Amino acid sequence: MNEQITGALFKQMVLHGAAAITAQKQAINDLNVFPVPDGDTGTNMSMTIGTAVTELKKSAPATLTQAADLTASALLRGARGNSGVILSLLFRGMSKGLKGLETADAAAFAAAMQQGVQSAYKAVMKPAEGTVLTVSRLAAKRAVECAAEERDIEKVLEEAIREGYETLAQTTDMNPVLKKAGVVDAGGKGYLLILEGMLAEMRGEPMPEASEDTAPQEKADFAALSDEDITFTFDTVFIVRKTVERSLDPLRTYLSGIGDSLVIGEDDEAFKVHVHTDTPGAALTEAQKYGTLELAKIENMRTQAEDLAAGRHAQSTDDLDALEKELESAPAGGHMVAPPEKKYGFLAVCAGAGLEAVFKDLGADGVVSGGQTMNPSTEAILEGVDAVPAETVFVLPNNGNIIMAAQQCAALTEKNVVVIPTKTVPQGITAMMNVDFEAPTAEDITAAMTESLPTVTTAQITYAARNSDFDGFDIREGDYLALEEGKLFGTDGSLSVLLERLAASASERGASFISLYFGEDVSQEDAEAAGKLFGEACPDAEVAVLSGGQPVYYYIISME
Repeated sequence: MNEQITGALFKQMVLHGAAAITAQKQAINDLNVFPVPDGDTGTNMSMTIGTAVTELKKSAPATLTQAADLTASALLRGARGNSGVILSLLFRGMSKGLKGLETADAAAFAAAMQQGVQSAYKAVMKPAEGTVLTVSRLAAKRAVECAAEERDIEKVLEEAIREGYETLAQTTDMNPVLKKAGVVDAGGKGYLLILEGMLAEMRGEPMPEASEDTAPQEKADFAALSDEDITFTFDTVFIVRKTVERSLDPLRTYLSGIGDSLVIGEDDEAFKVHVHTDTPGAALTEAQKYGTLELAKIENMRTQAEDLAAGRHAQSTDDLDALEKELESAPAGGHMVAPPEKKYGFLAVCAGAGLEAVFKDLGADGVVSGGQTMNPSTEAILEGVDAVPAETVFVLPNNGNIIMAAQQCAALTEKNVVVIPTKTVPQGITAMMNVDFEAPTAEDITAAMTESLPTVTTAQITYAARNSDFDGFDIREGDYLALEEGKLFGTDGSLSVLLERLAASASERGASFISLYFGEDVSQEDAEAAGKLFGEACPDAEVAVLSGGQPVYYYIISME
């Protein structure tokens, strides 16, 4: 029986919840209705709560308020995709409900869960039933009911989870899209996995093993080395002044597990470490259990190798003096904020050098790398916003799963942030083409950009990430998939067949301007052949074939 949650216990509950969803993130991804390779729910929720894990592991919260606030703050900045943003809102509201508390009993914790649900509902413009919102709402409602009669928090959380799973089973019938696919809501399932992990921690159950996705990676003579030859990314050297008398063997074992090329030299007062690793921060944190960190040097061997291979100067820690003045203007622990030099600025989200160049040619001040399969976090978008030297920054997410993460930036910066709800790259390009840079007000620019969005039709061709029977299509993993306006248009084993069908659709729509942005896996020759198909189907249209360089999508097609 457990009648109180302390700050230390809450920290461990979140760590356990994160491990629980990470262990099953692929199972959650497989619940996603569309079989396209995207920033899937399991991945986004796992990465979002992973930011809280990173921060909590660095801290020892003395009170429940401190633990909940730290968790909520990390989740907010690390939120990825709509599911990640909603998860962050659930914990943000919970932290508000726990404000000022050193510990919480069953009633206080249940009320905080309910406040989390209220925060999430307030942030979603059109809450839909049959989603994580429904599951979390009814789970919290049951928690409050149970807490009115029960002092054992374990029992209250158990009842909330039971109600949540009963609701989750019903989401299939609540949501027409889920009903067609015959699956439950992925976000709701992810949230319940986190709650189950939190309950398991209270019961003293072992934490699930989290599989590491990072592949081992090494270093040698940079000039003779290709990127494939580098095993671990960061050359890490540091000195620690000993403050405790203990053997360094456990540290040596730990560092060997996260890197290679390990050398540790020591005397009675200090020790020096050299290691190649992908996680230098983890190496430094572990080493500080043995003493006080006095000096550290971390260099990215990959970028150094790239620079040398291209005949450029390989940047190293020797260059830090030259960069010091730039860094002085950055806030402690944060990123640099560009002072406003103009009224309006523009930030786009896209992946691919070609698409990035298009946005910059149209007047975008900055580009955040991201899109399908790699939804940027709120923090990544925020850094992009703050780097734009303008009072008002217009953000083009160019993906429906990034819009909510972009909207969270408004509360985190002094700049005025306006998110234009672009769901595709062609919509973003069209919006930029309709910007009047001399417009008198931000509202005028917002109206012009938003009103232009329905004028463009977006088609995309990718591949099936999994087998699926969706909306009458028998889809096999690896098949080519064509989407039009976000809906499944067709599937085939031949890319040419889908291009011909999309060209016919463009003709039926009477498209006058057609742009084909071909991805990194498409040759110039094949792209020009695709453009010819559209030219033949739409003889009166202006057809442009451009290198987008985007991953995942063979073609992104704009039809106006």
